[in-house]
Amino acid sequence: MTPETERIEVYGARVHNLKNIDVTIPRDSLTVITGLSGSGKSSLAFDTVFAEGQRRYIETFSAYARGFLSKMERPDVDKITGLSPVISIEQKTTNRNPRSTVGTTTEIYDFLRLLYARAGEAFSYITGEKMVKYTEEQILELILTRYAGKKIYILAPVIRNRKGHYKELFEQIRKKGFISVRVDGEIREILPGMKLDRYKNHSIEVLVDKLAVSNKFEDKLRSSVRTAMKQGSGLILIQDTVSGEVRHYSRELMCPTTGLSYNEPAPHNFSFNSPLGACPKCKGIGTIDSIDTEKVIPDPSISIAKGGIVPLGKEKSNLFFWQVAAICEKYGVTLQTPIRDIPQDAIDEIIYGTDERLKIKNESLGNSNYMVSYEGIAKYIDMQQDDDASASAQKWAGQFISTSVCPECNGQRLNREALHFKINGKNIAELSHMDIQQLHDWIVDAGDHVSEKQQLIAEEINKEILSRLRFLIDVGLGYLSLSRASASLSGGESQRIRLATQIGSQLVNVLYILDEPSIGLHQRDNHRLIDSLKKLRDSGNSVVVVEHDKDMMLASDYVVDMGPFAGQKGGEVVFEGTPEEMLKKNTLTSNYLNGKIEIKIPGKRRKGNGKTLIV
Repeated sequence: MTPETERIEVYGARVHNLKNIDVTIPRDSLTVITGLSGSGKSSLAFDTVFAEGQRRYIETFSAYARGFLSKMERPDVDKITGLSPVISIEQKTTNRNPRSTVGTTTEIYDFLRLLYARAGEAFSYITGEKMVKYTEEQILELILTRYAGKKIYILAPVIRNRKGHYKELFEQIRKKGFISVRVDGEIREILPGMKLDRYKNHSIEVLVDKLAVSNKFEDKLRSSVRTAMKQGSGLILIQDTVSGEVRHYSRELMCPTTGLSYNEPAPHNFSFNSPLGACPKCKGIGTIDSIDTEKVIPDPSISIAKGGIVPLGKEKSNLFFWQVAAICEKYGVTLQTPIRDIPQDAIDEIIYGTDERLKIKNESLGNSNYMVSYEGIAKYIDMQQDDDASASAQKWAGQFISTSVCPECNGQRLNREALHFKINGKNIAELSHMDIQQLHDWIVDAGDHVSEKQQLIAEEINKEILSRLRFLIDVGLGYLSLSRASASLSGGESQRIRLATQIGSQLVNVLYILDEPSIGLHQRDNHRLIDSLKKLRDSGNSVVVVEHDKDMMLASDYVVDMGPFAGQKGGEVVFEGTPEEMLKKNTLTSNYLNGKIEIKIPGKRRKGNGKTLIV
């Protein structure tokens, strides 16, 4: 390195309260910028060094690309030399997306999805049996073994539990040369114009062949199995003509008892951000917003007329009240009846609507009667939450809504097929709910409990997962789970997650700037954080940390102490050098570090007044 590239040099920085300062920051080192709050630490690190690095990066874009970005003003500084590409890791919980979790942010969940797609074992969500799949030769061998000497039907499923009359389908099957089908378990000849009850669910299989199983007829059996596979899209049914027992065989993943089949899994099948993996009810959020009847009817002792149903308010002459009055009349009560005395069925109809058309009386039109449909208060409230509704309407509707765990996926975000792929008895959602330390230990231990094939498939994927988990543990986040929502993290937790992600990215020749990463961290984990920062430095990067922590300062390679005081009385560099040199100086920070000044524990504590504050 030339002298110019061995250090970052800032000349004449005047941002905010900085007083035209010059600062030298050695490259490939861990530098701590410390000092009183308001002394200019962040102004130097973020508003000067980072801002200039970001501005220079954007200047590398084409004029066309820069046109899409807001113009970045040059920070008030004469010159900065030796500047590398800069990444800022601040204390901000910026991601409020409910789909963002610790797992998605760190990309660990992406590797888990890949792991389950490649090494997961499928189980039926109906019977719990392990799913199987066969080649054509295996199916033939199983039939010859299981049904030797027996007569069987070879069936190809074409419709599975769906409504329709299927007149056209039967005609297509007949034109292909087949003369019989099995409809809802009954063998029937295909007759011209044949059709079913269109409003009922039906299962239809083509009868491909009826034969006695014997090695002598193996070629005929093979041909029939191949034809059935083609007609049934890889799935066939074999029925014993005497006992009626039916077994399923498939080239795809399939339950041998019920015939339930899954598609071959891919990583997106385990993503709650994909329609192919998300729970259909909550759309992958894990929670649902629904009407809270206790908020709609907070006091059942009040009548509807007096405002007992809050969204309706007090009785007035409008369509809603005419409809509610019609429901009350049907159940033998009135709008003046206390809500607690109204039958629950009537309350349910008022809130959730009814399929019946209501006969209402409109006094303003001469007591004329007419029939109307009624969708319910819940439907109206739901409409006010649409994206195109006004902000005030959405706020009004929100007061009657409560968030609860999705009853279909139990908060696991995925559909039932995805939740029934398992490794060592655990599905991907169960791993996501483990804390990171527990998950790390489980993956290490799982190798002894899975097949040799699974071990071989998972080896490289597990290396990536364990590496990222260790980074999170090293920065003191072993207590989090991958399912933890990003929006619920503190600023310090978010910052350390981003730090762990950067360590895992293995970038080099980068300048990292961090804002008090030790905040919120238990003292026992502080050394792990320091080791992580040193690991980032040893990878060929420069690390600048705005920090007050004593251990961090003493473990650093270089310290810049800002002061001497805060605000207008700050903005100066009172010391820059190694921690050892700093301990010998006479600054406010060094005097606290070397023990010349200390905060004494008060000998006498003030007594409380006996009152409490409940939060």
